Amino acid sequence: MLELYQWELSQYSEKVRLILDYKGLEYRKIEVSPGIGQLELFRLTGQQQVPVLKDGNRYIADSTEIAKYLDLKYPERPLIPQDPKQRGLTLLIEEWADESIGIKGRKALFAGISQDQNLRKSLLPASTPDIFKNLVEGVPSDILTVLGFGVGYSPDVIRSAIADLKQDLEALTLLLADSPYLTGDEPTLADLAVAGLSILLKFPDGPYLDLPVSLRGKGVPTLADNPDYQPFFNWRDRLYAQFRKPLIGHRPTETAPTSIQIE
Repeated sequence: MLELYQWELSQYSEKVRLILDYKGLEYRKIEVSPGIGQLELFRLTGQQQVPVLKDGNRYIADSTEIAKYLDLKYPERPLIPQDPKQRGLTLLIEEWADESIGIKGRKALFAGISQDQNLRKSLLPASTPDIFKNLVEGVPSDILTVLGFGVGYSPDVIRSAIADLKQDLEALTLLLADSPYLTGDEPTLADLAVAGLSILLKFPDGPYLDLPVSLRGKGVPTLADNPDYQPFFNWRDRLYAQFRKPLIGHRPTETAPTSIQIE
């Protein structure tokens, strides 16, 4: 069976999970704990970032490389069209989504965590003691602003990322206004990349992630709750309902299982 080394809240891991489900491939998730788990991953694969897919004795790193590998090895339900123009557009959108929604989505989520105490607390690992959860919940937003400077997430950087994401969501909403998918009448890697990478902007409504039920459908203020972008998130959730396998027989934990530091 395929094995996916991942973090549950890594949107790049989610991109691969959505691709695997779309192709109907069975796989086992292996959660990589930050720190020690990453060292073990490095020992196995020579790098520390997730996602990494194991197929037999082969390890494939990077979500784009994994997608290309799966399309060659398991050609049922192809991800990349053969038509030259559609193929080019698919690859262009996938690369853009990785660099725009993927990277800026982290910054936007940091802003959401800074503003929303409940969101901040709910995204802590499940093993976090209650006393520490309450401590984190009560951290003043100005302290988080200072911490943001330390990781390059200054207020100006975050404002710029959110402004860019608003433009991105507007563009995606317009592209999908009269088309079921981004590049034509069938889903491609472009659709799966955009949908999977968008989870940090607004979590899916259904039971697809190991998250508290209360967080389903919630996300970054001004993005997740903006009615102008609702058609995009409706499209994303319909695509999930059609292709993403829900967590069956799984009781959601009170808090999310992993760090949000990704790739």
